[in-house]
Amino acid sequence: MAYSKKDEFSQVDVQVAGFAKSMAHPARIAILKLLAEKTTSTCGEIVDRLPLSQASVSRHLDELKIAGLVIGKPEGTKICYSVHQENCKKAMDFFGAVFRLSKPESDRVDTPSIADVLMSGHKYRANEGVSYSKRW
Repeated sequence: MAYSKKDEFSQVDVQVAGFAKSMAHPARIAILKLLAEKTTSTCGEIVDRLPLSQASVSRHLDELKIAGLVIGKPEGTKICYSVHQENCKKAMDFFGAVFRLSKPESDRVDTPSIADVLMSGHKYRANEGVSYSKRW
């Protein structure tokens, strides 16, 4: 029987890694941004706004659903997707806790909301390091 090294880590660390893995594609970040803008969206509405095929968007939505960051509710013949607010907040709290561990208490600030982060548009450029908004 195979032994998974994941068993050696805390449940919280495994969950944080799962959230990170699910967001490790720019298309998924773009989908989360679109879903944060509206209450709900169908796959077709997301396809209309992104340069991706319906099959690609559907696959990325499935990954986000598996991670628990997106909810899909059937409405007639379509599925309406929305951000799972509770799990996204949990992910933000987990990531915030990971990155605050190395900062002195006086440097810690309130964690922004998921919508603030997704809509802030801050970007990572490998040759420039991470660029954070002033709020962080």
